[in-house]
Amino acid sequence: MALNDDSRPVRKVFTNRVGGVSHAPYDSFNLGDHVGDDPAAVAANRDRLASVIGLAPERLVWMEQIHSPNVTVVSGPVAEPVEATDALVTTQRGLALVVLTADCVPVLLSDHEAGVIAAVHAGRMGARNGIVAKTVEKMVALGAAPARIHALMGAAASGENYEVPRAMAEDVESRLPGALVRTPQGTWGLDIRAGLIRQLLSLGVTAIDSDPRCTVADTSFFSYRREGTTGRQAGVVWLP
Repeated sequence: MALNDDSRPVRKVFTNRVGGVSHAPYDSFNLGDHVGDDPAAVAANRDRLASVIGLAPERLVWMEQIHSPNVTVVSGPVAEPVEATDALVTTQRGLALVVLTADCVPVLLSDHEAGVIAAVHAGRMGARNGIVAKTVEKMVALGAAPARIHALMGAAASGENYEVPRAMAEDVESRLPGALVRTPQGTWGLDIRAGLIRQLLSLGVTAIDSDPRCTVADTSFFSYRREGTTGRQAGVVWLP
């Protein structure tokens, strides 16, 4: 089915690093405009994304992601990335919400019966500080019901490749139970997706799908932990 087919009540799309025009180390489908890539290449990649999903570029809403617990409701197109937020929520049709990642967890949420969608950037600090729970709360305030919400998580750093100091792992676990793991080397690590799944279930969200691929291990994705200077892939959600 074509990406711009409107027969589905809600659309969710994730990109990888393939199919764009950016040069190394941003090769090739980098959608982040804050990582040092050629602005013209980023603009071309964003235009390509808009074309593939069948929307005008100005209908895509981007965020100035800062690893915060801030959630912003948007009601129409905006010329610049929404400032200082890590989640976007809307009830507007034909408005695509975009989250950028390169190891953090991209979470796309929807209650198509209520006509409410959200895109969430769930990095370690944001997830620890409740960004997903706060987004669900905002969606409910706009008419969504947890039992109707579908959550889709994209590729992200896996627990076996997300090694952190023990104190950091235990701190996140205290706020996001289920995230703490031991790596194959026996060190402390974090599986943010596992913690978020447990949190969503506790909120009454049971329709959860999660891409198991690891951005650190799979070179078809951008990974900050693997590469340092690199691009960003996107998660996009919209109501046709």
